[in-house]
This record gives sequence, C-alpha cells and structure tokens, in this order.
Amino acid sequence: MAIAFVFPGQGSQDVGMGRELAQTYAVAREVFDEVDAALSQHLSQIMWEGPKETLTLTENAQPALMTVSMAVMRVLEKEHGFKLKDKVKFVAGHSLGEYSALAAAGAFSLADAARLLKLRGQAMQAAVPVGKGAMTALLGVGIDAARKVAEAAAQGDVCQIANDNEPTQVVLSGDKVAINRVPEIGKAHGVRRAVPLPVSAPFHCALMQPAAEAMREALAKVDVKAPVVPVIANVLATPISDPEEIKRRLVEQVTGTVRWRECVTYMTASGVTDVYEIGAGKVLAGLAKRIDASLHAASVGTPADIDAALARLNT
Repeated sequence: MAIAFVFPGQGSQDVGMGRELAQTYAVAREVFDEVDAALSQHLSQIMWEGPKETLTLTENAQPALMTVSMAVMRVLEKEHGFKLKDKVKFVAGHSLGEYSALAAAGAFSLADAARLLKLRGQAMQAAVPVGKGAMTALLGVGIDAARKVAEAAAQGDVCQIANDNEPTQVVLSGDKVAINRVPEIGKAHGVRRAVPLPVSAPFHCALMQPAAEAMREALAKVDVKAPVVPVIANVLATPISDPEEIKRRLVEQVTGTVRWRECVTYMTASGVTDVYEIGAGKVLAGLAKRIDASLHAASVGTPADIDAALARLNT
C-alpha cells in the first residue's frame, strides 16, 4: 500500500467546518487559534457560525480551508503519532490546497500559509473587476476537446483551461464575453453541458496576472523549507522539493492550469494505491475515483473520519 494525501480547493467550504474537530481535540483548537492570531481576525467564528456569504469570500475561504486541513494533520500527528514522512509517498493540493499540502509537509509554517492565502484571496479578487470574468465547467469531454473549445471561444479575448479535473470535467476561465460563447461552441465538440460556476473572479487564467505578481512579492519574503515528502505541483503534475522552485511554481499556478487529472495519474503510475483527502468536503476523493477506479479514496475531515482512516493507515 502506497499513500498520497491530497488537500481540497475552493468550493469545499461550508459553515460549521472544523467545529467538531476543535470541540473534540485541544490540538485542533490550537490550530484555529493560531490562524486567528496570524490573521488578526476571528476566522474560526466565521467558519463555525457564518454567514455563508462571508465564509465564501475568496479571502476567507482560502485560509479557512487550509486551517481545517491542518487541524486534521495536527490531530493525526499529535494525538495518534502519525508521521507523514514515514507513511506518505506524495502530497498534493488543488489550487489553494497546494499551500495546505506544503504546510502539511513542513515547507510553510501554519501562520505563513494563512497569511499567504489571505493575501492570495484578496489579490485574486482585486485582479479583475467584478462582472468582467467568469468560469464554466465543461461536462462530458476531456482536455483535448476543452482546448479546442477554449481556442474557438477566445476570439481575441481570454479563454483558458483553468482546471483539468478528471477525464470528463474541465473548467474554462477568462473574459465573461468569451465564456458566454462556450455553451454554443461546445456543442460542436461533444460538450454535454457547460455549467457556469458561482465564482467571484476568473481564477487560473491570464487575467490573474496582477495576483501572480502580488504572490511573487509575498513569497519572496517567506521562509520556505524543503518539504518532508515530495509535493506534486499543480502546474507540472510532477513532484518538487526545492524551496526556490516551490515559490516559482506557486506564482505560475495563479495564472496556470491546475493539472489535477495528471497529478493523480502521476501518483498511480508511481504506485499510489490509497488517496486520502485531508480537510473539508469530499470533492477530491470523488475525482480520484473517476480518474482511476482502482484507487482507494477517502475523505478525512471529522473525528469519525480520522478514526476510520487510522484503521487502514496503521495496517
């Protein structure tokens, strides 16, 4: 059995997330307190009490999701003696989840990860005027058809592949006028449905360049250590460990494609049999099974999930 830990991205947030962890484990509560202090904000209160619109704001959702992931990690490590470097072959995260993966592997401190993600959320939101950008999910086609749709829909505007999630789900991002052309153009390329995403900005496309520059500046000031296990980078779909390359790839990730299908395929080709989604939601566990049905995939976000996972992790 070879194990990978993966960390969720935006969209997996929900009011109440992490509260049971904090109530059950003092070490988890300390994670929430540490992030609140790092951000000078009662983020945990927003996570547990809402309102949902405030939690969903990009600048809150990004550090919040990382916090739940790290609370789970802290419980595994401090309460159950789990050692990432001894048990896990790779870590990876979807978009913001890459920061969670890096924090879990010791490349970032918890406080630095929280501050970087707060800034990342603010910078991504500020990069494009509200209403100018959009994202849409193409269902029923893979990356080759999605590339053709994006090229045909661009017509001088920005229309790019933001997320290659699984063999039949690819997300496009860009100028709203270009994204509005996608449903009609998609019909000629086998797209079953083009589903507009309820996002506040067009992530992972060239319109995010101002946010990429903000992250380049912020990352230059942060101490990044070599992770204790290799991190599979979103923009490469291969592992990286060098601190300077980690910074560089995180900057590229802001405007680049999240190559998630290829990340999971790399894991399986490298012998990974078990994928555990650490944190809120169940999105990545579902994607893993659709990418490779032979994978054992489970979500670990509650005390009950931790107990169930440990039964298998400790075998």
